[in-house]
Amino acid sequence: MTPPLVISVQSQVVHGHVGNSAAVFPMQAAGLAVAAIPTVIFSNTPDYPTLRGAPLPPDLFADLLLGAEERGLPQRADWLMTGYIGSVEVGRLTADFVARCKAANPRLRYLCDPVMGDDGPGLYVPAELARIIADRLLPLADLATPNTFELGFLTGQPIRDMDDLQAAGARLRMAPGASLIATGCVLEDSPADHLESVILGPAGATRHPTRRLPVALPGTGDLFAGLIVASLAKGRDLTFAVETAQDLTSAALAHAGRIGAREVVLSDPGFRAALLTL
Repeated sequence: MTPPLVISVQSQVVHGHVGNSAAVFPMQAAGLAVAAIPTVIFSNTPDYPTLRGAPLPPDLFADLLLGAEERGLPQRADWLMTGYIGSVEVGRLTADFVARCKAANPRLRYLCDPVMGDDGPGLYVPAELARIIADRLLPLADLATPNTFELGFLTGQPIRDMDDLQAAGARLRMAPGASLIATGCVLEDSPADHLESVILGPAGATRHPTRRLPVALPGTGDLFAGLIVASLAKGRDLTFAVETAQDLTSAALAHAGRIGAREVVLSDPGFRAALLTL
């Protein structure tokens, strides 16, 4: 049987695991075919003393998108996901591409990970790019995975409790019938020493706590989103996808902590074995 196909549009690094460098391997190991389109190519994440590489020039990025369309990938794909974009021009091209893909393939499902900031650094993309994500990408999304900073920024709604999450979810202009997964939530009534993923969708809201680890590494959200798509593309339901993504992301972080790694680690045998069972 032909494996499910995912088009993944996000960053790529030479060293470490963020963007496609975090998400592609888990999806492939779970049995998916992945067409990875880079938005930026960097030597490493920005938390190192030096950073080499650059966002893809818009003409080169547009040419890669055209090549994907010439190969008929939008018509064949089951899922399309976007993550870190890197420049306003690439953001506009990405939005145009997502719209064309969804028009060409009505069964295609689109996950938007609106990578734009976090509680520590704040907004780390241009404000104009954040507007493109809010005004053009999220209205096309069947599923979105913002962290609480991103959700608050996009909606102007501080996130303190479930009522705030519900209000923020209602303000996002997503596709009809879409679901939102708010990640990394620490709410007023969250269990001590836990983070929560909260699903807000047509069937209501569900909360999924997971123990908070003393490890914070780049690429955690990218890995989480890739694992969500891996489960969903294999026919699992959203609750299973979220809880499995939490478990496997925690396993990757815990292993990195044990060996003192500065990057998410994807090579642990237990992590790799679990991907084969999705």
